[in-house]
Amino acid sequence: MSHPVVPPTPPSAPKLNSRFWPWFSRGVLRLCGWRLVGALPDVPKLILIGAPHSSYWDGLWGLLMKIGAGIEVNIMIKREVLDGPLGIILRPIGMIPINRKAALNVVGQMVERFQQRERMWLGITPEGTRKKVTQWKSGFLRIAHEAAVPIQTIFIDYPTKTFTLGPVVQATGDHDADMEKIRALFRPYRGKHRNTE
Repeated sequence: MSHPVVPPTPPSAPKLNSRFWPWFSRGVLRLCGWRLVGALPDVPKLILIGAPHSSYWDGLWGLLMKIGAGIEVNIMIKREVLDGPLGIILRPIGMIPINRKAALNVVGQMVERFQQRERMWLGITPEGTRKKVTQWKSGFLRIAHEAAVPIQTIFIDYPTKTFTLGPVVQATGDHDADMEKIRALFRPYRGKHRNTE
């Protein structure tokens, strides 16, 4: 018996309003040999962090997995991109605008969104770039702590063609200690072009 390409959708997760696209995305993943491994947490609000992020392909596989699981995971993008013609395509797949000129910084904008919604899952690549970095961006920890939202770790591993759901972590407010603990979880995994420092 073949393994499912994505785990079941938890009842509390924000759901996509489509039956065709999840079916189609699961078919593409199955055809290409990729799987999302593990159990998704049954919580209405969540930050998902994925690494190592070393290729544009990570975004495609991640997008197919979130759609395949039937879950709406929001991704931050510059407001200017969504104001153009690309917005017609990007908004329905969960992209949300960030106003870099707003009085609230990006962390504040995301905390406010979490407070305003009953259900919200937010996906972030904490490395902030596809290049190898020695430091991760701490914004995801600040959002998680201020919004009191758990963090789901997702390990990208190209040799096994898997995105693995790791432990769920709570931000304590000690960002340095939290970051060290979280980054250590990702070190065994290998992205398309590199692993995690």
